[in-house]
Formats: sequence, structure tokens, C-alpha cells
Amino acid sequence: MSGHGAPTTEPIDCSGLKVAVVAASWHTVVMDGLLAGAQRALTAYSVSGAEVVRVPGTFELPVVASSLAAAGYDAVVALGVVIRGGTPHFEYVCGAATDGLGRVALDHGVAVGFGVLTCDTEQQALDRAGLEGSSEDKGYEATAAALETAMIMRSIARD
Repeated sequence: MSGHGAPTTEPIDCSGLKVAVVAASWHTVVMDGLLAGAQRALTAYSVSGAEVVRVPGTFELPVVASSLAAAGYDAVVALGVVIRGGTPHFEYVCGAATDGLGRVALDHGVAVGFGVLTCDTEQQALDRAGLEGSSEDKGYEATAAALETAMIMRSIARD
């Protein structure tokens, strides 16, 4: 199971950040878990009033994340899930989402949390969704990473 070697960090005060979460709509149970994890992280890091935007699928995450970054958000968390099927669709969507979200971060200089699950099976997605019985909470982890990165970037800008 991935997650081995993950850093252990304590939440920090990110109350001054403007944060958006953009989440795909496919695989409702998994997405509900990822969104709940993101909300837990926002609460733990003292962020209130985060914007939550739903999009049709994982492929649509980068373009909406780009619009949110351009609108002045300090951090954008992207949540989605792609489960391998019998066609190359999996590779195309995963590649486009990964490349697109990386481009959003670099083009806009905005912290982007990568909470896109790329799994071979639905069970792998459920195991990472932060649900009761899940072994990992990728919604929380992606949000925490985006918030901590945004605070690092803010610190660098002040120096």
C-alpha cells in the first residue's frame, strides 16, 4: 500500500489563505470521501470559506483549476478518481489531468494539491478515499500539501 514513508506534520494556521477545491463528479462514494477529507484538512488548518466547485470528471479539473488560480486563489486542491478499464482512456485522462494540473501550478505560481486517484480497481480507490475503513485519506493529504505549499510560497514572497 502506498503511503509508507509519508511525512508526519502537524497542521499550521492557514487562516489567511484563499482556497478553492475543485472536485470531479464520477464515482460518488470515492469523491464524497475525498471531499470530506479535504474539509477535515481545511478545518484542521484553520481555513474557512473555501470555495468548492464540482466538475463533470477528472479531465475537466485542470481548466477549472486554472480559472480559479487566475481568480486569485492562493491554493487550489484538485480531487478526482480514474479507475483503469479495458481501453487506453485511463492513460489519456490520467496524463492530461497530471500534466494540466502541473502546468496550472507553474503557469500561475499557485499551490495545487494533487488529489487525483489513479487506480487499477475500485477497491484501491476506496482504500485511499478517507472513508471509514480506508487505509489512506488522500483528500486530506492533498489539501494539507497545498496549504503548506501556499504558506511556503507566501513566506518566500515576503523575503
